[in-house]
Amino acid sequence: MAINAYGAYTADTAYSGATTTTATKDKSALGKDDFLKLLLLELKYQDPTAPMDSEKILSQTSQLATLESAENTNKALETLATSLTASMQYSGISAIGKIADTGSNGIVLEKDKSVDFELYFPDDVTTGKVNVLDKNGKILKTMTIGATDAGVAKYTWDGKDDAGTTLDAGIYYVESTYTKADNTSATTRVGRYPIESIKFDQGKTYAKLGSNYVDFSTISEVTAK
Repeated sequence: MAINAYGAYTADTAYSGATTTTATKDKSALGKDDFLKLLLLELKYQDPTAPMDSEKILSQTSQLATLESAENTNKALETLATSLTASMQYSGISAIGKIADTGSNGIVLEKDKSVDFELYFPDDVTTGKVNVLDKNGKILKTMTIGATDAGVAKYTWDGKDDAGTTLDAGIYYVESTYTKADNTSATTRVGRYPIESIKFDQGKTYAKLGSNYVDFSTISEVTAK
């Protein structure tokens, strides 16, 4: 979603057909000014033989002060919330091009289904292996990969282990060891991708990681490449 800039249109007062409108004040609720007017009218029309109790005046004055303080606090909180939202959005924009870590390399396998996942390789790959592990770190499935260009690569796991047994639905974990063009070894895993773009939707910031957008607040770490 793109960030839009909004401008205000003003009428040309020199135009003979221009008309003006007067905003109507909402009378459905009383504000602090209305409260003060009522208090002054009450004092003005009080019975001279039975003037208003001074304690009652102090009580109403205290209520007026409390009302004004609460109103000012609400305005300050609204301004702060707007500022924090804008700050979060600009922080997201500055993260484009950096590496985001979701804090987990888990994938979800559904019953009798295959699962698609993506891995990010910072460098060109000559050869490598993609391993699917259980929660205890035991390798259940190993898939051999060939030459792969640097970037995000897509893979599909059929939900079976190396023996061809269909595994139960649940959460499994994916990591890869590979050899780079200079013959050195490296590792990568699901959950670590470059931030390609930022999207704003209904007050939330989303980062594009691979082919998916995720809530920016769920990213556990952002680092330089």
